[in-house]
Amino acid sequence: MTLYDELVARGLIAQVTDEAEIKDLINNGKATFYIGFDPTADSLHVGHFMALCLMKRLQQAGNKPIALIGGGTAMIGDPSGRTDMRQMMTPETIQHNCDCFKKQMSRFIDFSDGKALMVNNADWLMDLNYIDVLREVGAHFSVNRMLTAECYKQRMEKGLSFLEFNYMIMQSYDFYNLFQNYGCNMQFGGDDQWSNMLGGTELIRRKLGKDAYAMTINLLLNSEGKKMGKTQSGAVWLDPNKTSPFDFFQYWRNVSDLDVLKCIRMLTFLPLEEIDAMDSWEGAQLNQAKEILAFELTKLIHGEEEASKAREASHALFAGGGDSAHMPTVELSAADFADGGLDILALLVKAGLAPSRSDARRAVEQGGVSVADVKLTDIKTMYTADSFGTEGLVVKRGKKKFVKVIVK
Repeated sequence: MTLYDELVARGLIAQVTDEAEIKDLINNGKATFYIGFDPTADSLHVGHFMALCLMKRLQQAGNKPIALIGGGTAMIGDPSGRTDMRQMMTPETIQHNCDCFKKQMSRFIDFSDGKALMVNNADWLMDLNYIDVLREVGAHFSVNRMLTAECYKQRMEKGLSFLEFNYMIMQSYDFYNLFQNYGCNMQFGGDDQWSNMLGGTELIRRKLGKDAYAMTINLLLNSEGKKMGKTQSGAVWLDPNKTSPFDFFQYWRNVSDLDVLKCIRMLTFLPLEEIDAMDSWEGAQLNQAKEILAFELTKLIHGEEEASKAREASHALFAGGGDSAHMPTVELSAADFADGGLDILALLVKAGLAPSRSDARRAVEQGGVSVADVKLTDIKTMYTADSFGTEGLVVKRGKKKFVKVIVK
């Protein structure tokens, strides 16, 4: 099976500009391709995971990835999929986020010996002259055509700023610059970037008379059509300090039955034959598939040791076995019990399971809180430092939120 055929079989490919040429390039390791990452936060998240996996697959087949950090385009903000304007960031914040991205990507993609490049579009976008851009780039874009682009439709309803309107031109210029200076002949991205990517191929054709290619990958959507990678507490981050390896593991362990095999196909590097054999799995076997998914993805991002720890902690909590030492833990001190003890409401707040006492009260009264597997209904339940012993107590809220509280 060729690389292109595998991408199709895994359900990754959405749209391509020239299928025959793209097949030839990526199957024969002749593609120098780029994927852009705008540094809108100080960590990559699950929404970037598809792109990282694609880069890894293509690199393993001999193609050369260029990771483009959008230090320049982040000054504008991508309107794709947005109903409101992105918050403006300072240059200092953007640079900090760029540095964080570089560190994370270097653990995932092999940048040694020229096997991949990492560039920042601020290096060329920040020095552009406005008049030159209008004459040399703007002349090749039709406003009427741009306004029909999918990436602008949602923003048009509330008012598309001229600032955001320029994003397509900037992204197209990126491709043009990378084509000229780095031999970049392909661009990959999420399917919501299709209009922006076509702008780049068209600019290269108009300015240089040469062909470049674009391919979009399907967005990671659940069975309800919503983007995956978010929880009630926010995004699922790849930074272990923002989303712990355990929480990352649990996110994938808790995907729906309808989504698990799709995620295994699209995101893991397990052989397709092995995945196809899971198609007939039902009931308890789907739970096994979810654990395979969670372990494989946690191993990719955090390493096998952390993935094993997360799996052990999950077993300890939900299956009555495994190693409880790796559960999410909150440490309290003797000072927290200065008034003689903590009631359950204060404990929930200190454990990070409730933002306020009133929220904690509702959780207890609704029967959603337990300590050491004992369900609580009395909001006046008290705990002293001695209550936690030497091993601590597991405090749960609902089925999926919990921590082990220990007193030092």
